[in-house]
Amino acid sequence: METYKPKQNKHMRKTVYLLSFIVTIMLANTSCCNNSENANSLTTESKAPFGAPEFDKIKTSDFLPAFEQGIAEKKADIQRIITNSEAPTYSNTIDALELSGRLLDKVSSIFFTLNESDSNDDMLAIENSITPKLTELSGFIYMNDSLFDRIRAIYDNRAALDLNEEQMIVLEEYYKEFVRGGALLNDVDKKKLLDINTRLGLESIKFGNNLLEDSKAFRLIITDEKELGGLPNSVQDAAKTAAKEAGIEGWLFTLDKPSCIPFLQYADNRELREKIYKAYYNRGNNEGKYNNTAVIRDILKLRLEKARLLGFETYADFKMDVKMAKTPEAATNLMNSIWEAAIKRAKEEAAELQKLITDEGNSFKLEGWDWMYYTEKLRKAKYSLDENEIKPYFKLENVRDGAFDCATKLFGLTFAERKDIPIYNDSVKVFEVLDENKNHLGIFYGDYFPRKSKRSGAWMTNFVNQINLGEYNTRPMIVNVCNFTPASGETPSLLNIDETLTLFHEFGHALHGMMTQTHYPLVSGTNVKHDFVELFSQINEHWAMEPEVLKSYAKHYQTGEAIPDELIEKIKKASHFNSGFETTELVAAALLDMKMHSLTDYTDFDCNKFEQELRKEIGFIPEIEYRYRTCNFAHIFNSGYSVGYYAYLWAEVLDADAFELFKERGIFDSTTARAFRNLLEMGGSKDPMREYRNFRGAEPNPQALLRNRGLIE
Repeated sequence: METYKPKQNKHMRKTVYLLSFIVTIMLANTSCCNNSENANSLTTESKAPFGAPEFDKIKTSDFLPAFEQGIAEKKADIQRIITNSEAPTYSNTIDALELSGRLLDKVSSIFFTLNESDSNDDMLAIENSITPKLTELSGFIYMNDSLFDRIRAIYDNRAALDLNEEQMIVLEEYYKEFVRGGALLNDVDKKKLLDINTRLGLESIKFGNNLLEDSKAFRLIITDEKELGGLPNSVQDAAKTAAKEAGIEGWLFTLDKPSCIPFLQYADNRELREKIYKAYYNRGNNEGKYNNTAVIRDILKLRLEKARLLGFETYADFKMDVKMAKTPEAATNLMNSIWEAAIKRAKEEAAELQKLITDEGNSFKLEGWDWMYYTEKLRKAKYSLDENEIKPYFKLENVRDGAFDCATKLFGLTFAERKDIPIYNDSVKVFEVLDENKNHLGIFYGDYFPRKSKRSGAWMTNFVNQINLGEYNTRPMIVNVCNFTPASGETPSLLNIDETLTLFHEFGHALHGMMTQTHYPLVSGTNVKHDFVELFSQINEHWAMEPEVLKSYAKHYQTGEAIPDELIEKIKKASHFNSGFETTELVAAALLDMKMHSLTDYTDFDCNKFEQELRKEIGFIPEIEYRYRTCNFAHIFNSGYSVGYYAYLWAEVLDADAFELFKERGIFDSTTARAFRNLLEMGGSKDPMREYRNFRGAEPNPQALLRNRGLIE
């Protein structure tokens, strides 16, 4: 049992940290109770189009009383289910559970999304205040014997009920949630589990806050223009703008990826590259009050204690029990099968970079802070491909419209910008999404630029989730949150290839959330098995670099000319360049997550020592760092991805295998798109592997992942 939060979905790009609470939103509207000027806009019915959140009226001070009212209403809804004198039925128990706590769903979805994308000290204080109350509510629900007895009575008689597949899955999910939430424990252990969950919630918040503050504390200020050698003008201009906004002279570089990654790619000053590299990978691991090592040890101890209470040997066993992979061994076997080919390629890449260093007359050994810098040089030498030659063709708005256009060609969707729907930040854009019959499908928010109030990375989440149950039929409201290079002076936001893939990736999650056609919130949209969800984001990346697609959206921001064929050919030839690096850093982080959570004793656990021991065990070369080191691995300590980072690889087997079918038949083949649409629409209402096999006509081929990464022919 986790701290109670309506399950909102949040998904992150492979290259990010990611974070986050996973909340399911059931409804946007709540009953109207007060229309005065001083009314709490969170507890009154929204007057915005489609019942969208009224961000123009919401005040930070509204959240705490709205949470308290929402919790009270949720408890009352649960109490009505428990005290119902009628025998338990699917309608009066399971349907009633799905419809309970509508106000709390609304408040939670808005609060937790804003707390990661537009936070402040007051919001963080509210999070600390409300977490114990949500944990207490979780105990009230999941440890309630009377409520569980009603669910178990229906579950035990399920074979005799005339349930469709979606209803059966929802029933089974509720039963498992209650069992995993402590319903079968004795009273003493229930109290113990409730205490563990409260502490875990608070420690997770502490981890995230430490990481945010430690990241913000670093500033590389350059005052001597000579130290900017190698940096493109656009990077220098952005750093100049950042310095001006911070009220300082010179050029400012931070640990936000749009700032630090270009510095590592292009800065000639090796000493400064080392400084920013070490600062980035050491976030949360510095001496002082923002160090996460003790927090991590406490979280791991509590997680193991929780797993043992619920009958599992390790926390990895507990988490994997509800995944497609089912066991830590199955997930680890997949990672090991990829590792052998990836580390072989990475060693070859390291040797190439070392040769380049030597050929330039240098005597130093290749280090992590040299990898990106010499990779860019080698890319240019081997493929005549300069990222700065590419970026003018990837204006953010054009890339976004390219993603929209693919959805139109594949599924008949159209996107209309709406100026009448409130936004929570001036940079956010809102679109109404229409289906092929021009019927309302959902609302899409795009929030693309970094700011001090936003955590790093990229993700998708819901303000409102889809439901079609009884009298309620609500379409979803989805947001993509990213941290792309912002406009600077007269230069618009221009994306590099990785940022372009990130936009398509997160939009794939958005499509999954928007196109859902289920009935129950528990299984709508991205509420699917954890190692299935990334299929839909990762497959969407494939379209981004297809020549036919590039020609439609990659247009020079100054001339409007489409990207030339010779540049597309260069991109294609270089598509597998540096794949050893990219694959090993990902697999190493996934193994770090899995093996760390497979331990049975954390008494003297030292995360830095553990990283080094694992590095030796798997033969991870020192020139490459884990994609996330433990102290800044927000995916697994501040979100729902613990024992789940492997899911990107598990799902990549599916997405690479699926896109091969599109390539065989045509990337916009209508029959294939229609078949794939079934996967998008079903949410978690059907068996995922069975439906994937129906789509593909065969079992997924693991070799497709290695082919996709260019690790085998």
